[in-house]
Amino acid sequence: MRVIYRITDIKKSARAVVALGVFDGVHLAHRRILGDLVEKARTIRAESVVVTFWPHPQRKEMLYSLEHRLKLISDLGIDTCIVIKFNKAFSRMPAERFITDILIKRIGARYIYVGRNFRFGYAAEGGPLLLAKLASLYHFKLRIYEVMKIKGRRISSTHIRELIATGNLKLASQLLGSPVSVLGTVVRGDSLAKAWGLPTANIDPHHEVSPPSGVYAAKVRLNKMQFSAICYVGIRPTITKQKKKKIEVHILGFNKKIYGKTLQIEFMQKIRQEKKFASIGALVKQIEKDILRSKKMPSLH
Repeated sequence: MRVIYRITDIKKSARAVVALGVFDGVHLAHRRILGDLVEKARTIRAESVVVTFWPHPQRKEMLYSLEHRLKLISDLGIDTCIVIKFNKAFSRMPAERFITDILIKRIGARYIYVGRNFRFGYAAEGGPLLLAKLASLYHFKLRIYEVMKIKGRRISSTHIRELIATGNLKLASQLLGSPVSVLGTVVRGDSLAKAWGLPTANIDPHHEVSPPSGVYAAKVRLNKMQFSAICYVGIRPTITKQKKKKIEVHILGFNKKIYGKTLQIEFMQKIRQEKKFASIGALVKQIEKDILRSKKMPSLH
């Protein structure tokens, strides 16, 4: 997927199918829009384009980092993603000018897909109604998506964020349409686990919402490779109590140096709560039990 960060770098497409939105988390409702976008673009041999924004126009806390969001969008088969920097200057752009100058003149939108509640332009004056009003004038077709609900509750990034923070990963994963995950960079740690014969990768998460403290069966994605793993989230009370939660992952059957690499950790199932052990030896024995238990979990196979 081609990613464009500057409006001036956009090259007009002869035919583009465009989806507008923040798409934080790329949850089920987003996947419905983006899946239709890709299908339509392939059917009419057009370019599939996502126009998104960073940071969040409403200054909300993000569920996933921009890099994580772009990875998930790319995985859905999108051709191009345009990331518009939502700064003071852009926030003052009138909604109709955004449509004419960016969507039509710069991108060449022939089809525009948007959620019913999406707003854009100065003071959030633009939305589906304005797009519908201008569709015939600027010769594009518009598809508006209603709010998607499961069991009577609308799917939203805010709700999913709350579910992850409170440990309801099963429902969060259902609403996301994929396992709850964290994207982060491998950084150097104190190498204690390596000395115990259980090497871990210390993760610096990219400003993401992480699950509550505990030990989880997980899958780790490194580039195009996937591995089974166990992941620890917590303050390490047995060793030295941290003020900030740490994320460490032990990749099963893997012992290579991957400092500086970006990993995607998918939380499949919780194994146990965080606990303070009487000794390091007791902690090591428990980790070994955690590994054996994770290997028996169907979610990892």
